[in-house]
Amino acid sequence: MENTAPKTTPDQLDASFDIVARQDKTEKDVTTLRSDVDEVKARLDKVAKAAARPAISGAADASPEVKGFVDGYLRRGRETEIKSISGQVPSDGGYAVPREVDAMIARELTEISPIRALAQVVQTGSAGYRKLVSTGGTASGWVSETAARPETDTPQFAEIAPPTGELYANPAASQAMLDDAGFDLENWLASEIAMEFARAEGAAFVSGTGSDQPMGFLSAPVSVAEDSVRAFGALQYVGSGDAAGFGASPESRLIDLVHTMKAGHRQGASFVMNSSTLADVRKLKTADGAFLWQPGLVEGQPDRLLGYPVVEAEDMPDVAAGAFPIAFGNFRHGYLIAERSATQILRDPFTNKPFVHFYATKRVGGQVLDSAAIKLLKIEE
Repeated sequence: MENTAPKTTPDQLDASFDIVARQDKTEKDVTTLRSDVDEVKARLDKVAKAAARPAISGAADASPEVKGFVDGYLRRGRETEIKSISGQVPSDGGYAVPREVDAMIARELTEISPIRALAQVVQTGSAGYRKLVSTGGTASGWVSETAARPETDTPQFAEIAPPTGELYANPAASQAMLDDAGFDLENWLASEIAMEFARAEGAAFVSGTGSDQPMGFLSAPVSVAEDSVRAFGALQYVGSGDAAGFGASPESRLIDLVHTMKAGHRQGASFVMNSSTLADVRKLKTADGAFLWQPGLVEGQPDRLLGYPVVEAEDMPDVAAGAFPIAFGNFRHGYLIAERSATQILRDPFTNKPFVHFYATKRVGGQVLDSAAIKLLKIEE
């Protein structure tokens, strides 16, 4: 029987070999590409781990300045270890800490202290700080191309000099803790100092008297007058309409509070209240039964009231007759915190043996900066 199967021609053989060669080349390229991708992923993992590492993760990663300060002075009390640190002032009660440690304290403070996280913070080189604020007057005008330029009004300025005081903390550790090489002294110390500082300054920024401490925004003069006629430095308030709480139509009072503020300040404004007041506010409803409270729908986003973030500050007063339990404001425009940048630490191993105290001090001041940027809700008396 005759074989009728088609014969493979040389051209078909060449095409088959070409396809195989291309497949081999493609597989080789894919292998090379996978290797490159794996290498890139490994590098990205290293970068991510490095980025997640704290600013000071231990003695091996610390700068010589920090290592000398922590291991020499804080652990063992050797003052010769910190002779290279600028700003040594033992006569004033301590040594200026290295910048890295001070930066850790500042980061912790911002996370813990609610008003500090909202307000404008300036670093000063001395205890005193002064700022000029324009209170009115127009230094511009409109004219035609060839018309004379009339004299404009002279701008009016007020001087802001935030009252300051010395903020201090005095955390303690046992000598056994300090002798333990695995004890992360710098992170522990930064956290302890920041916690104590935050507790003290949180109360001062809200209701401080201005005598050897910042003047809190609730200590400023208050008035029902509008921005255009109110005295500079006085805060405007809206009455609740009820001595027992927020009245029969709380939504109208809160809306009035929001809109007493100019639109420019409302961008970036927040409600500030303590957790007890917040519990009452979360129960408030409009006339048609809808809650005024708007929980955050995305993780990391704050809860909102009338569309504005709500910040809990436990030093705000409770709801009571004559109190100001709710503030609404753009605190970056409305409140100024002035602080001397360097935190000072004095090591004290003698006062409370066998514990070693670390007496930390810092000069901090605060005052209302723009009284048009903060509004208050007052419970009627």
